[in-house]
Amino acid sequence: MLTVADLPPPALQELLNSYSIEVKMVANNEPIPGSFWGDSEAGIIQNNLYVRPETPVHSALHEACHYICLDAARRDALDTDAGGDYDEENAVCYLQILLAAKLSGCSADILMNNMDSWGYTFRLGSAKAWFQEDAVDAQQWLLKEQLIDQKNIPTGRLRR
Repeated sequence: MLTVADLPPPALQELLNSYSIEVKMVANNEPIPGSFWGDSEAGIIQNNLYVRPETPVHSALHEACHYICLDAARRDALDTDAGGDYDEENAVCYLQILLAAKLSGCSADILMNNMDSWGYTFRLGSAKAWFQEDAVDAQQWLLKEQLIDQKNIPTGRLRR
């Protein structure tokens, strides 16, 4: 499982700068503020993404993508549980894969394998199969919200 500690130190913050997300490092064995799953899983409170060195990268990207995909009112009130519907959750998963491809020290393939290892479930049996063959609805959602462009590249914008 690729962790935050495995990345070059500024990589995660540099990736998330355009979204105004602040990466906050929590000391080892300290509780992570805003963590929905607990343990080493990332937490999110408004634009603050909380991680420890052993936080899985997929968890950090997932919480960051929730922030990106929320509308402004929900984003302003965000504390631990992003909520959202099925379509938004799929968009979050799709966007985290796209961002992984841009993250120094990571890749889309590494992230999708880690998603499978962690226990994400997709109809086609793996994150990669879903992403390549069954995620058109998530891609269309992100396009409609202008979070990716026609070339499947993240725009660096937040949902309005």
